[in-house]
Amino acid sequence: MIAYPDIDPVAVSLGPLTVHWYGLTYLAGLFFAWWLASVRSLRPDAPIKREQVDDLIFYAAVGIVVGGRSGYVLFYGAQRFADDPLWLVRVWEGGMSFHGGLLGVIAALAIFSFRQKIKFGSLADFVAPLAPLGLALGRLGNFIGQELWGRPADVPWAMVFPADPLGLARHPSQLYQFALEGCLLFLIVFFFSKKPRPTWSVAGLFLTGYGVLRFLAEFFRQPDAHIGFEAFGWLTRGQLLCLPMLAVGIVMMVWSLRAGTKKHANPQQF
Repeated sequence: MIAYPDIDPVAVSLGPLTVHWYGLTYLAGLFFAWWLASVRSLRPDAPIKREQVDDLIFYAAVGIVVGGRSGYVLFYGAQRFADDPLWLVRVWEGGMSFHGGLLGVIAALAIFSFRQKIKFGSLADFVAPLAPLGLALGRLGNFIGQELWGRPADVPWAMVFPADPLGLARHPSQLYQFALEGCLLFLIVFFFSKKPRPTWSVAGLFLTGYGVLRFLAEFFRQPDAHIGFEAFGWLTRGQLLCLPMLAVGIVMMVWSLRAGTKKHANPQQF
């Protein structure tokens, strides 16, 4: 086994004020997205201008928080929400869902594209490469916070998380997701998007890639204790939520590549 680096999940503590590493990883992810968007907005085929980047990241951040929290409550805690509706707004108790955050960002981008009169497909393609490294940083936050750990394992790199009441050696699945959904997906989507592509193909690749990589990573991640395994006795809630986004991503890619439309042909016209 590899010893777990017992890192204090609280990065800074000043009296009653505590700042957790998980929150800092969110901020770091948004900063990276802002920086990369600022650089890519200078490309001649970019659908937005540099002065629009700040507003874009603000819209996305609101979508992440509202959608992520709402998605977690509905997808993973519907019964608790029914018993205690105010739990939805007690975000300090933890609980965020990627799939909910994705829906929140889609809604936020739709509003942004309408107000700025930008084609939604071109905007979605522009935003897709910004997301994976933010996801990677979020998984590091999960690892530091000792949450969403893996299933019991006897591999040489298994870890015993101090917060685990069972004290079992487990897959460090947060790091698997950091590498797959974060770093690998970023490289795939980023290099695919370096050349002009048919509209919707970059966003479709992101959905497809995340769906596949998250589905695989879930085989090493411990299912939520209050949900367990679902379909067929081995599919997790996370895997089930990946199936529709995987289907949508494949359809988007096939349709866009067949249509052969030029990416961002007239990005400033809605």
